Amino acid sequence: MGKAEISWKSKSDEGVKREIYVRCIGADWKFFVREKRYDNWEPLDAPSLDDFKELLDGVQRRIARRLLRPEEENRVKRMIRESFPEAEV
Repeated sequence: MGKAEISWKSKSDEGVKREIYVRCIGADWKFFVREKRYDNWEPLDAPSLDDFKELLDGVQRRIARRLLRPEEENRVKRMIRESFPEAEV
């Protein structure tokens, strides 16, 4: 996994286990999801607020280890504000 790739496991709203993978492509973070290990990665068009918070946590951890630039944290926070204006970041 590269510097600009973050993944974690969670459950969907229906309670189904899933794996989420986020990749930085250019200036955007693209979300992908799959349910089982050998399933194909499918784009996740509408990530939830919890997914964005997991991404922000992963970005902050990588910034602390000097794997990502500090500007990435502001970029992710901006994405959260655009998608969820009522959320506090």
